[in-house]
Amino acid sequence: MDKKQFVTRLKVQNSGYRIFDINKLEQEGIAAIDRLPFSIRILVENLLRKLDGQVVREQDLLNIARWQKHYDTPLEIPYFPARVLMQDFTGVPAVVDLAAMRDAVRDLGADPAKINPLVPVDLVIDHSVQVDHYGSVQALNKNVAREYERNRERYELLKWAQKSFDNFNVVPPNSGICHQVNLEHLGRVIICGDSDDGTMLAYPDTLVGTDSHTTMINGIGVMGWGVGGIEAEAVMLGQPYYMSIPEVIGVKMTGAPAPGVTATDLVLTVVETLRKHGVVEKFVEYFGPGMKNLTVTDRATIANMAPEYGATMGFFPLDEKTIDYLVMTRGEQQAKIIESCARALGLFYSGDNTPDYSAVLELDLSRVVPSVAGPARPQDRISLADLPRSFTATLEGSYERDTDVTHISKFHDESGSRTTRPAVSTPKKKKCTLVVNGETVKLCDGSITIAAITSCTNTSNPAVMLGAGLVAKKAVEKGLRVPSIVKTSLAPGSRVVIDYLQDADLLRYLEALGFYLVGFGCTTCIGNSGPLQPEIEQAISDNDLTVAAVLSGNRNFEARIHQKIKANYLASPMLVVAFALAGKIDVDLTKKPLGTDSDGKAVYLEDIWPEAEEIDALVRAHVKPQFFASEYGRIFDGDEFWQGLQVAQSTTFQWDPVSTYIKKPPYFDGFTLPLDRPADIKDAHALLLLGDSVTTDHISPAGAIPPSYPAGKYLTDKKVALRDFNSYGSRRGNHEVMMRGTFGNIRIKNRMVAPKEGSYTRKYPAESEMFIYDAAMQYRAEKRSLVVLGGKEYGTGSSRDWAAKGTRLLGVRAVIAESYERIHRSNLVGMGALPLVFQPGESWESLGLDGCETFTIGGIENMTPRKVLPVTALKPDGSTIRFEVTARLDTDVDVAYFENDGILPYVLRRVVADNS
Repeated sequence: MDKKQFVTRLKVQNSGYRIFDINKLEQEGIAAIDRLPFSIRILVENLLRKLDGQVVREQDLLNIARWQKHYDTPLEIPYFPARVLMQDFTGVPAVVDLAAMRDAVRDLGADPAKINPLVPVDLVIDHSVQVDHYGSVQALNKNVAREYERNRERYELLKWAQKSFDNFNVVPPNSGICHQVNLEHLGRVIICGDSDDGTMLAYPDTLVGTDSHTTMINGIGVMGWGVGGIEAEAVMLGQPYYMSIPEVIGVKMTGAPAPGVTATDLVLTVVETLRKHGVVEKFVEYFGPGMKNLTVTDRATIANMAPEYGATMGFFPLDEKTIDYLVMTRGEQQAKIIESCARALGLFYSGDNTPDYSAVLELDLSRVVPSVAGPARPQDRISLADLPRSFTATLEGSYERDTDVTHISKFHDESGSRTTRPAVSTPKKKKCTLVVNGETVKLCDGSITIAAITSCTNTSNPAVMLGAGLVAKKAVEKGLRVPSIVKTSLAPGSRVVIDYLQDADLLRYLEALGFYLVGFGCTTCIGNSGPLQPEIEQAISDNDLTVAAVLSGNRNFEARIHQKIKANYLASPMLVVAFALAGKIDVDLTKKPLGTDSDGKAVYLEDIWPEAEEIDALVRAHVKPQFFASEYGRIFDGDEFWQGLQVAQSTTFQWDPVSTYIKKPPYFDGFTLPLDRPADIKDAHALLLLGDSVTTDHISPAGAIPPSYPAGKYLTDKKVALRDFNSYGSRRGNHEVMMRGTFGNIRIKNRMVAPKEGSYTRKYPAESEMFIYDAAMQYRAEKRSLVVLGGKEYGTGSSRDWAAKGTRLLGVRAVIAESYERIHRSNLVGMGALPLVFQPGESWESLGLDGCETFTIGGIENMTPRKVLPVTALKPDGSTIRFEVTARLDTDVDVAYFENDGILPYVLRRVVADNS
């Protein structure tokens, strides 16, 4: 097959373009393209354009062009994303790895400059700003100054990379979050590049990102999803991304959202619905008449949370609403080129026909109700009316049905609200009184201590951001205010948000309620909420209070938002403002007043909730193209802090031996070009015994570093002051910190030390209880391999390559679980760790395992995809438990990565061989 026969020429805006026309495959009788989901069509174009007979074979193209609804066994294709998106938490270790690879190539006598991104990389520094300062107009500048103070070494590394690598762009701090910058500016939808004959080659924009919420870009018809940093590095270095052909679940949308329902309510319903159906490792594609009732930014909100519903991505095909959005953000000329090329490629959704899908679910948008999700998982949606009962269940408390009015009022005061007086029963609560800033305040179970309008799920959406401003305006006009115990913050994902809030004269009302701008970054959603006031933190600990946070983000995993806050709820920006006013989470806002106005009259949520028409009018009047043109015209320039970083250009990085942020990793220590394939695992000890839904944040936390934990002790030994510990996420360029932080979440539940929580295990044979890191180092000294046992959905959550890197560096050779989240399984393979699954219906619990055993795993020496391996678990009393596991090495490439001890050694061997 000659791919040139599938080229079609177009003329758009007086310029000539070439496309690889997948529709000709149907005209030639090769494949029925018109029946394919739009997301699969993009893969067909990718393989047709990259067809070379070697990496991409004709059979690979036929396999995807003849896509089937179901596959009995995985069928792999090589896919070449057009670009890579990174944020700094995951980008720093990727740059560290590339710098270490350059050193390794140099040490092998080859040219280190061969290690260089071959596809464009955009790294957006958005994950490091913390909410240290809030509640004033100075908060932004103070937080950014503190950000640079903490992260100078990391930022110098990234600026070195910008200077020293080709195809590597850095969006400096204080610019916005990677997903929104991608949505509003970086995402090109159709890429136009030079071709051999002088015309422009036009093809679909595709990418992988080192953050799981890369999927936000699916809202404008761009194919992209999150991968591990190590996979992204391979793509950067010109390797294909090998993937199994996915099933595609179609979600048919009907109806229109009811008045008062926001995109957040909708996405929480989608997460709940799709989690129940099961879409892990599948594409989800939206279609139907209801899709036309959603704005592009509504779609982006839904696409963003694909990791929360478990899908690889949640894709919205491009349509006329997408074009309108592109006119707003990219300009009319670019939008016309995109529309013409998309229509010619068969990628424009008209709604006239429905593609074939693996399964179809229906979602009636009119049935969505106002909701939140919590207290610890994004899929646990709660309607507003059910929230008090749900929180009571969280406390495992009960209601007093005959409480008198005085008692009710007292309890309500203890929630922190100064104006509300509920009329009916209140659950039993732990409570206390404390003095904050000279004022006596009450704190109890259910008190809200953080209310954050934070990136990234909602701040792409002008409707909910302007809506939040209107809620604030109406509340201020009614005389309501936020209790002093609530830490409020506003951290948009784009500088454009502030432009249109100011243009609509709404920012000042948010500020009047304490929602001052604190940064343009992820902040609270990723654990960078910063400290509460010391008196409040102490009161929470002393009284064992279950206080709450409410945030407009997408993650609320245990101990993620703030380590003192046990109950965390996702909500729209508009509801974040409302709950901040109420001061407590256990209130039915559909019936109970928020407070009283200056005349003592009760004020209800409906009194300050804007009409949809009011919001729409503001969006039309104040979200202006010139805001996007102005902000993104200077996006790479950086502020005075960035411009003040003095960094020299060099081929290899100059490692600072005393740095506690950036250290040369040990991945290539003792590296040799000859391949030494892994042997069977013998007499390995269990390091942890874990239950279901263990997240990557449990495995590799991103938040605060406890001083009493191994990572804290390491930093203390290095003379780092406690105030300068920063977070695990900010120190991902230092493997010594990250190894010590692996399985370091204070809420992780290792059953080997139950009921104790935290980073502890039992070291055998002495059965000594100790930190997990310390036990791993003792096992290493004894030359013992390690395994980890888990339950269902092991590794759910963010794409966090350190969850796999740290696991491997601790000496864990295999993880045995009931099932895996897609990205973490891939990351384990990418680090040379073996992901194994129990046979259906079996678990460590059903087999009678308790962590005291030693494990021998055979069949590894001659590995094949999905190979069934025998395991023998030997107990201290000499008894044995024999069972089988399946290796989740799903493809031949997975096997190759595993046998090379990971992606990086695999790529390094190939680069050196090609260079020779």
